[in-house]
Amino acid sequence: MAFSASPHCAPPLHRFALRRSPPPQPPLAFMRCPFFSSSSFRPVYFSPAPTLRIIVSAKSKKPSSGRSADSTSASAIDFLTLCHSLKTTKRKGWINHGIKGPESIADHMYRMALMALIAGDLPGVNRERCIKIAIVHDIAEAIVGDITPSCGVPKEEKSRREQAALTEMCKILGGGMRVAAEEIQELWVEYENNASLEANLVKDFDKVPSCG
Repeated sequence: MAFSASPHCAPPLHRFALRRSPPPQPPLAFMRCPFFSSSSFRPVYFSPAPTLRIIVSAKSKKPSSGRSADSTSASAIDFLTLCHSLKTTKRKGWINHGIKGPESIADHMYRMALMALIAGDLPGVNRERCIKIAIVHDIAEAIVGDITPSCGVPKEEKSRREQAALTEMCKILGGGMRVAAEEIQELWVEYENNASLEANLVKDFDKVPSCG
């Protein structure tokens, strides 16, 4: 049977339902139902039981209210929008030395994350944590910018500004993603205080010249 395909909609499924008794199924087998592809209108078969389980699983994880889901999405969007400046803010050291095509803060952090990824295995060092630290170690610069010694800002003041900026960023993200915000804060403090082997290794990566 040929069908005249409409570019706007598919023919009603009930017109083409297969009306025959299904063959006997062994225990635990799934009933199979016809489905028509909107592009070719030829029957394609799928098993509805796994889909049903996925739907039930998704419902079990659904937030208690629409407001909660909206809050999580809004928090993530606001946080990522703020982080966008990391892509456009160029690093001061490159600019001060007149280097053509200076890298951005995001370029720098991504390069360090790659260094952590390809580094050889070291006893007692968690590679995944190194990557995470590299990704967030300069994240506060989305607000304060790239503060270098040439800026004349004391180290203590630089740290204070960055801590305040990070707290504000995590507050924005924590509106719906508290666990992620807490992890970012923890990773940043760990790096700032050089409090672990992973932080120490990432600080070594930070000293590797990014050009030359």
